[in-house]
Amino acid sequence: MTAHIISGTQLSQQIRADVTQRAAALSAQGKQPGLAVILVGENPASQVYVRNKVKACEDCGFYSVLEKYEAELSEAALLAHIDRLNQDPKINGILVQLPLPAHIDANKVIEAIAADKDVDGFHISNAGLLMTGQPLFRPCTPYGVMKMLESINYPVRGANAVVVGASNIVGKPQAMLLLQAGATVTICNSKTRDLGYHTRNADILVVATGKRNIVTADMVKPGAVVLDVGMNRDDEGKLCGDVDFANVKEVAGYITPVPGGVGPMTITMLLVNTIEAAERT
Repeated sequence: MTAHIISGTQLSQQIRADVTQRAAALSAQGKQPGLAVILVGENPASQVYVRNKVKACEDCGFYSVLEKYEAELSEAALLAHIDRLNQDPKINGILVQLPLPAHIDANKVIEAIAADKDVDGFHISNAGLLMTGQPLFRPCTPYGVMKMLESINYPVRGANAVVVGASNIVGKPQAMLLLQAGATVTICNSKTRDLGYHTRNADILVVATGKRNIVTADMVKPGAVVLDVGMNRDDEGKLCGDVDFANVKEVAGYITPVPGGVGPMTITMLLVNTIEAAERT
């Protein structure tokens, strides 16, 4: 059995077509959706991510602002820039690209973004709303994973879901979204004693650790849905995920590739969150 591939690239195109229509409808009312992206420093990966986000905005008919600053920018100056954007009625969403230089407190920066413009869904009030099942914004990557499950009509309710990785950005919110959808959820972390024991029981397996090949074929339940959030490089320098794709796809029922899987969905759900923010104003 070879797994069905869940293409994030194809699903993204469908969702972005809907976003483009919604953006055009708002623009016709004089309310063009606006996203501001802030980049501090010269991190090459961050520059690529930011460029892709800005292009995606423009392709969908958004108003987009890219603010680039030197790595030496002070924390106080960055907070002042965020405050200015909080007050700007043309901006519906604010995204500060992480990681930030070491002298800037990322938590303080995230909390400075107005909760109703926090399209990444990282603000503490939005994390709390997600926890209570009333999210204002769903963090983009976990939101994308849920859309992928929806796209294959997978019966999440009652399924055993295992999330490998417990970050605030992916692992924890992913677990909350799966829980809200009715799954029985296990979160594994770096202290988990027998990872394979848990993953072999998973109907839905989400892997988000940043560790290449942490999940191998013998750790996967036959027919499971495997969603690989990881982004790594193999020995040849090519992009790969956290899952041993070549072997796991012979066991799983569905699997996401890297690249072309969860990655495109992350930017797409950022657009969805921004359009939702614009529609609320």
